[in-house]
Amino acid sequence: MKKLRVRTYFMLSLMLFLLLPWLCYLTAHLLTTHSLRLGEERPSSSLVLMTASSGLLLAFIIAGIWMRRLLLAPLEGMGQAARQIATGDWDVRLPDSAVREIAEVRDGFEVMVDGLQSAYRKQTELEEERRFMIAAVAHDLRTPLFALRGYLDGLEQGIARTPEQMAKYAAVCKEKAAQLDRLVEDLFTFTKMEYPETALREAACDFNEIVQKAVESLKPQSQQKQISVVTRDAEDACLIRADAHLLERALSNLLDNAVRHTPVYGRIHIQCRREEDRVLFAIRDSGPGFAAEELEHVFEPLYRGEQSRNRDTGGAGLGLAISRRIIRQHGGELAAGNDPSEGAILTGWIPVNVSS
Repeated sequence: MKKLRVRTYFMLSLMLFLLLPWLCYLTAHLLTTHSLRLGEERPSSSLVLMTASSGLLLAFIIAGIWMRRLLLAPLEGMGQAARQIATGDWDVRLPDSAVREIAEVRDGFEVMVDGLQSAYRKQTELEEERRFMIAAVAHDLRTPLFALRGYLDGLEQGIARTPEQMAKYAAVCKEKAAQLDRLVEDLFTFTKMEYPETALREAACDFNEIVQKAVESLKPQSQQKQISVVTRDAEDACLIRADAHLLERALSNLLDNAVRHTPVYGRIHIQCRREEDRVLFAIRDSGPGFAAEELEHVFEPLYRGEQSRNRDTGGAGLGLAISRRIIRQHGGELAAGNDPSEGAILTGWIPVNVSS
């Protein structure tokens, strides 16, 4: 059925008010004179007044029923739906209307309801994820804190008597403090990346230099385990437009993950190259690699599967999630897999976005 505008119904109502009294008068004239010749015999003025009033009253009744069905009922239905949504009940049924303006308002209201429902679901999911993160982080903070307190109590109570024992206790305390520092820093960075208003400070930079800075920042850890880090840079400069600080943080997280899971005297290979309008990179370690069921969840924040590599190394489970968010913020992508020969491999790409 074609929907008409309000002004069309107004014109129809006006025609009804003008024609219906005349139709009632003609009907009364026909019944009393048995003729439609208005000039031959004139009815009494009381009959004219009564028939005109009856026609006008009938026009008001018809127009009122019309307005109630076409205008008031749909508006009342949308008001009831709004109150129903306010109570948290999203299963609403919006009434239809033959008036085009009311139908357009109904369609807009329906779009708004769908948007609110989608936002509500997203907010619920974020709230559940936030509660989970708080619980997981509290658990991760408690473990090194208990160990730190235990070793400090041992130093205070004189359990460590020899210089060697005291040095060992102090080293463990430093290790747990560093673990806490890394967890807090990862949590802060991850939370900061959730806000879309965190703009990138993009500038022209060389991807090879960013890789070298990330390698230098992890040199103490790699040297401590006597891990050889082999870097194979692109032959030409890989100029990109990016936030160099954030991108270095992403690569440092990837290298930190590789160092923590590479055994003593192991190897880490880093390769990057330019391919058309993007820069590709790969980081391969000689560790045990990812478990098959872990590959699907490796980039999930605070993943705690039974085979998760974070369980063995004390990682917070945020480093890879942060790296993927940073790289995606730059328009690239990051993926995880296992190298056919040995170890895990993390591959990704960054768009160039700068003339070179």
